[in-house]
Amino acid sequence: MIESTLTMIPGPTPVHAQILDALARPTVSHVAPAFVETFKGAIQDFAALCQTASGQPFIVSGAGTLSMEMAIVNLVAPGERLLVVSHGYFGDRFRDLAASFGIQVDVLASAWGQAVPASDLARKLEEGPYKAVTVTHVDTSTGTLAPVDAYAKVMKGRPELFILDGVCATAAHDEPFDAWGLDVLLTAAQKAIGAPPGLALCVFSQRALACRQARASVPAYYADALRWLPIMQDPGKYYSTPCVNEVVAFAEALRMVHREGLPARFKRHAAIGRAARAGLEAMELKYFTESDCRADTLSVLLLPAGVEDLPFRKGLAARGIVVAGGLGPIAGKAFRLGHMGNIGAGELVTALGAIEATLADLGSAVKPGSAVAAAAPFLP
Repeated sequence: MIESTLTMIPGPTPVHAQILDALARPTVSHVAPAFVETFKGAIQDFAALCQTASGQPFIVSGAGTLSMEMAIVNLVAPGERLLVVSHGYFGDRFRDLAASFGIQVDVLASAWGQAVPASDLARKLEEGPYKAVTVTHVDTSTGTLAPVDAYAKVMKGRPELFILDGVCATAAHDEPFDAWGLDVLLTAAQKAIGAPPGLALCVFSQRALACRQARASVPAYYADALRWLPIMQDPGKYYSTPCVNEVVAFAEALRMVHREGLPARFKRHAAIGRAARAGLEAMELKYFTESDCRADTLSVLLLPAGVEDLPFRKGLAARGIVVAGGLGPIAGKAFRLGHMGNIGAGELVTALGAIEATLADLGSAVKPGSAVAAAAPFLP
């Protein structure tokens, strides 16, 4: 049995020992002065990560799905219309989430593995009115990187609220909240930020906050942004007990992000993404995602002919590497390799070597060492 494994799924991602040390500190009162200062620092550092001077961060016990719910339920009322730009499973989740609150939903979807062109978004908006538009920056099911900078140009000056799901992108791909004119950026702690799971994260623009404040109520209690707003402005106040240890670990993860620096971090993820693509393609693996919209945070690969999903992933696990299976229409036909957050050159080289050896065991004709040799020129 492998006692220690390298988790190379698209989240949760490996957590650095320094962040684990912070997580393991003694649990303290949620109103202890030292914790309140840590919480304040996390709020400020999260705003800096999202590159906003005026947006209001929210750090709430939960997960990315709660972040999605907070964005929708606070800004779009039952009966209003929402436009969902979907590139896969997690884009479609917005449709199901909104429908559960009586919101009318239109979906502008690409074929899986492709991206919706900005021109299609512009045309679809003319069929409105819509209260808001949601976009998933990187869909974890397909590996598709949405052209958000082009969407931002389309959305500029329009009345619709602009909601970006950054769960599989934040801290790896650039997300300039103010420059893009976002109204909500939602994300989670356990992917490219590299912290343990357990936190739902959002930034609301002042326009988004005004939208919520204009409503007498929303069909939520825990997810109501106005109930959390006083705590985000003064973490010494009480609404619901925060997950203290996760906040401390998240604060440490953000300090690591900012010590690296955002430009350097984005550059590192781009280099790891290029190296992964070179190494995987050297094994003649075929990407599911089209070449013009591949994310730097994960790779989605079709399994070669004759290689079955479970034996492949079990073979990798026996070598200490865990990857994720395909979702939706590519379940059983593909695997997903995460390469974000605290994953660096060493982890990627180890994973590529294990994939190569596992494919060879299963009868694929791979040249030993070819994957690492192809990846090496691109490694940071």
